[in-house]
Amino acid sequence: MRHGSLGRRFNRDSAHRQAMFSNMVAALIKHEQIVTTLPKAKDLRRIMDKYITLAKRGDLNSRRLAASRMGDEAMTKKLFDVLAPRYKDRNGGYTRVLKAGYRYGDSAPRGVIELVDRDVSVKGAEDIARHEAEVRARGDNEAHSPA
Repeated sequence: MRHGSLGRRFNRDSAHRQAMFSNMVAALIKHEQIVTTLPKAKDLRRIMDKYITLAKRGDLNSRRLAASRMGDEAMTKKLFDVLAPRYKDRNGGYTRVLKAGYRYGDSAPRGVIELVDRDVSVKGAEDIARHEAEVRARGDNEAHSPA
C-alpha cells in the first residue's frame, strides 16, 4: 500500500531523485524557467515552493538548510537576496507549470515550469555571455567563417 508516500519515484532510488531535484531547483533559480517532462515539473513545483517559503523566513538556519539541500552557494544567495523579497507579499503559488507538447524522441509529455513574476531577461543571459566570450577569444576572423 502507498499510504503516506508522496510524490513519484521516476524509476530512481531516493538519493538519485533527491540529487535530480536539487539540480532542477538550482537550474530553475538560475534561469527562472526550465523545460522538463510534465510529471517532473509537477513534482518540482512542490519542492520549489518549499524553498521559496524557506527563503522568505530569511534567518541563518533557513539559509543553511537551503544551502545543504541544494548544494549551490550562488543559487542559494540568489534565492535569499532576489527571490525572497520578490515574493514576500505572496502566500504560495510561486511557480506555474505549462504543458509544452511532446518530446520528439520518445513522445514524453513536456512541461515548462517557471516562476510567477519572473525576470524575462535572466533566461539565457549566461549562455549569451559565454558565447560572446568564446567568439572574442577566437578572434573576429573565425567568428564570421562558416563552420
